[in-house]
Amino acid sequence: MRLKRLILASSTAFFALTSAAFASKPTDGGWWLQESATPVMDELTKLHNFVFWIITAITLFVMVLMAWIMFRYSAKRNPVPSKTTHHVGLEVAWTIVPIIILLVMVVPSMRLLYLQDALPETEMTIKVTGNTWNWEYAYPDFENVESYISNPLEKEEADAKGVPYLLAADVPLVVPVDTKIKVLVTSSNNLHSFAVPAFGVKMDAVPGRINETWFEVHPGKEGTYYGQCSELCGVLHYKMPIEIEVVSKAEFASWIANDGAFTKSVASLGGGSVTAAQE
Repeated sequence: MRLKRLILASSTAFFALTSAAFASKPTDGGWWLQESATPVMDELTKLHNFVFWIITAITLFVMVLMAWIMFRYSAKRNPVPSKTTHHVGLEVAWTIVPIIILLVMVVPSMRLLYLQDALPETEMTIKVTGNTWNWEYAYPDFENVESYISNPLEKEEADAKGVPYLLAADVPLVVPVDTKIKVLVTSSNNLHSFAVPAFGVKMDAVPGRINETWFEVHPGKEGTYYGQCSELCGVLHYKMPIEIEVVSKAEFASWIANDGAFTKSVASLGGGSVTAAQE
């Protein structure tokens, strides 16, 4: 019982520390999931943790079983080897048990796939186009906002702004918090992939095809979120950052009213990048 309490306490502390360490961008030396900002990422994290413990239990069981077999059936302790060719009970068990385990994992997996694929009634649409090598963002719901290109920052620019190199862009994608947003993803040339880990979003950008995905940032999660192109697309694949500025609904409405203009005079909510101007 004491060991059980110790394991539970240690795992709770581990998840708390890793959750606190990861926010809206990758962390040097990090190896856990980023902190969730959307309902889809909430479910992805739950499924990941659920499968993690199943895999851990299987790994420990196999390791203990192998250690016991090596000890119990070593040549020294078993000079006359068994001539058993099969065991009906074991064969049934190692067929049925994995099937049960897979079925246990299938249910939450299919639920998550449906959540990702079946778009809810969205409140606005954004079109994302992958280029060579940058991203173009358009707001088809707002005729006064022109599409614009989001380019990567050179290292000197990123250092001067105090933003992460290869993650920050010269202008971000601006979206409102607590809003269901449909994202139309395509490409103007070759394959790309629009991926934002904290949102649980990863959608391929395919020339001549429009793929759909969606996200809704939780209330109170305003700030800057980073992603990258996650499909090998060419020599500058590594320089296709995705920067998303999540602002309040009032700030987004003001940005739209200002024709989607950007200014360097307004401090970033997420840490120094270029953000929407306010009137």
